[in-house]
Amino acid sequence: MADRTELAAELKRWCRGEGLEEAKALMVLVPEDVEVADIEETLQTIKCLGRVRVRGRLFHTSLSRLMVLCECKEDVPKDNAPKEVLNLNSGESWQIITLSEPTTTDDFTMKLRTLLNDEGKTLEDLQGLLPTTRPPQSSHPPANSTESILQAVGDLLEKMLKPQTEGGYRRLRLFSGNLPVPPNEETFEHWLEQAWLMVEESDCSDKEKRRRLMESLKGPALEMAKSVRDSNSEASPAEYLEALESAFGSAESGDDLYFAFQLMQQQPSEKLSDFLRRLERALTKVIQRGGFPASGKDKARLEQLLRGAVASDLMLIQLRLRERKFSPPTFLQLLSEIRTEEEYEASRRKLNTSYPAEVTGTCHTVPV
Repeated sequence: MADRTELAAELKRWCRGEGLEEAKALMVLVPEDVEVADIEETLQTIKCLGRVRVRGRLFHTSLSRLMVLCECKEDVPKDNAPKEVLNLNSGESWQIITLSEPTTTDDFTMKLRTLLNDEGKTLEDLQGLLPTTRPPQSSHPPANSTESILQAVGDLLEKMLKPQTEGGYRRLRLFSGNLPVPPNEETFEHWLEQAWLMVEESDCSDKEKRRRLMESLKGPALEMAKSVRDSNSEASPAEYLEALESAFGSAESGDDLYFAFQLMQQQPSEKLSDFLRRLERALTKVIQRGGFPASGKDKARLEQLLRGAVASDLMLIQLRLRERKFSPPTFLQLLSEIRTEEEYEASRRKLNTSYPAEVTGTCHTVPV
């Protein structure tokens, strides 16, 4: 019998990765040659689950069986969740894993294994860090097993986190290319922005950058990255991103994006600073696609701000932006000036609103 606690932890991670509701998910262990239709038909003999659909399959090497992720129409019972199901065709019992598994007393071990799996490590990696002898200078008795494990975990985490700290690298969130975007994933635009930042700013090698990109991909996006690797094993990280952008990004050319940028206008309830940020995101895409030279971005940004800021004429006058077109400020300078002016106007409006009430509250009638 397999370790149900380990398998339940695997099911929980799988649900998170696929965006499945845990209450409606289960995992069944079946022989490798079983068809999807047979799995669904067998599980639907458990009436309390309702209709069952297979959502994913993975091969478990040590068990020599397929782990099959299933989504049920009904919530999986918490108190009397089925532990196995009988396949009508073969007469074999299949083990069922649910997230209503009883809590074991060895909760620390389960959490430790989950942590190691998430970091791509094993208990063998941890074993090498366990102290085997007591330091000669210590006057204390040998540490007990729990203290030794905690010390080893701390040493292991320090080793794993050291490259991340030195490289200033934050792990990219998942992107699969599936639509609609699953709740645990980034949209392509946000993922691509973070990926370019990592590729351009990180000091690590190209090999490490490729690894970081690959570990953040799944589904169709991962297949696209594998195609790039298969065609050129030495492809640069930038080539990976360009291929992904051609597959999942906008098909508009740089000229098309620049034309759309020139038509952007401030929305009626949109603050000028928010409009400026929206302009900056659009202008960045224009430059990336070659629709406009980066050397002229400050001037283009200011000119479009003056054209499109239809609800902030007074602020534009107060900041004297029209007079500064020949020496335009940078994005950060402009954003700082606009936000300062917005905060000043908000304070002034608040004062004008509260002043009459204060006057009324302090007014006294003088007898004649």
